[in-house]
Amino acid sequence: MLHDFLSDESGMGVVEVILIIVVLIGLVIIFQTNIKNVVSTIFNTINSNVGKIK
Repeated sequence: MLHDFLSDESGMGVVEVILIIVVLIGLVIIFQTNIKNVVSTIFNTINSNVGKIK
């Protein structure tokens, strides 16, 4: 059953999925500080405007 799943060539293959995951992890590592700054800014804006919602 596992062999059939791994040898099935329909749809995306395991290699493609692994490559996409590796690229995404690499991008996160490269832009880690930028991502932290953006998320921090977004949460600070949300927290500062929470009382203004009526």
